[in-house]
Amino acid sequence: MAEIEIGIGKSGRQAYGLDDIAIVPSRRTRDPEDVDISWQIDAYTFDLPVLASAMDGVSSPATCIELGKLGGLGVLNLEGLWTRYEDPEPLLQEIAELDQEVATARMQEIYAQPVQPELIGRRVEEMAAAGITVAASLTPQKVNEFHSLALDAGLDILVIQGTVVSAEHVSTRSEPLNLKEFIARYDIPVIVGGCASYSSALHLMRTGAAGILVGVGPGNACTTRGVLGLGVPQATAIADAAGARSRHLEETGRYVQIVADGGMRTGGDIAKAIACGADAVMLGSPLARAAEAPGKGTHWGMATFHPTLPRGARVRVDRVGSLEEILVGPANENDGTRNLFGALATSMATCGYQTIKEFQRAEVMVAPSLQTEGKTYQRQQGVGMG
Repeated sequence: MAEIEIGIGKSGRQAYGLDDIAIVPSRRTRDPEDVDISWQIDAYTFDLPVLASAMDGVSSPATCIELGKLGGLGVLNLEGLWTRYEDPEPLLQEIAELDQEVATARMQEIYAQPVQPELIGRRVEEMAAAGITVAASLTPQKVNEFHSLALDAGLDILVIQGTVVSAEHVSTRSEPLNLKEFIARYDIPVIVGGCASYSSALHLMRTGAAGILVGVGPGNACTTRGVLGLGVPQATAIADAAGARSRHLEETGRYVQIVADGGMRTGGDIAKAIACGADAVMLGSPLARAAEAPGKGTHWGMATFHPTLPRGARVRVDRVGSLEEILVGPANENDGTRNLFGALATSMATCGYQTIKEFQRAEVMVAPSLQTEGKTYQRQQGVGMG
């Protein structure tokens, strides 16, 4: 792809977000009932290609269980409130009610409570007892300290997650996690990320990860792009990672799952992420809007409460319906934020594709007027796409 000159001595590629592109209908259409949107990672198959973000306003043991029963995969943050407090419900209520000007400082105080190791095993056991596939998240810095507690309690899928995770972390102060050695040591699928480029995705795939998270800073509650200046618009980031997956597949014969993490609000966003090359999506704010969500109408990122450099904001979200209604309907609004996976199936059917992997071959085009063309009345009246 041609680079654009930014100035003498510096050039860069043009990158695109999901709002910048459109899926092009093909010559064939298909009955939506014949579409298969199921997703598989390692030995685990899910009816819905969705993971719930490991954010305390989104994923609790109860919502992970509910999502598992609906056909998706919840991911519990093993360094969050559910492992710092025996009963975090009063704190979740307090966070939801905080005035905006004091929210970050108070959350830093709340999250200063250390993780209680015994709670890690107890939360995993609680989810496993419900008969669902159990997934949970740790940061690279805490994997060595806490992973065995989760594995011994019955963890099925481990997510190693940070703002940016690399296969070549360098430190003069501590022994960094060797992802390749760690993943080879255990017989469970490991998902790692985030990343946002071809080279970083390829290096993470070479660690033996079963899946990678793609996305740096696109989430509704994330301020990384403002605080650190980092990020790649999500459509380009996913497509670059898909290119890395193809090369890795050619080199090894091994297919690595790409999970688009962040930046999606509607069923159309999810469809475009998969058309760019994702196998599944990780959702935060869309699921924080569920009546069952522990955030009680608020949502915040995993770095919102960082003790010295917060990189997230607590945002308010409307509670629009049940988790089931948001995921699979029925929808009673026309803005695309409910029945997300019914919309995905309909988008695939409209373009004639039967499976997720087929849909990754869909034609897309740059379409800067996609959200505005012919929508004057909707914008004026604040309805639909307006």
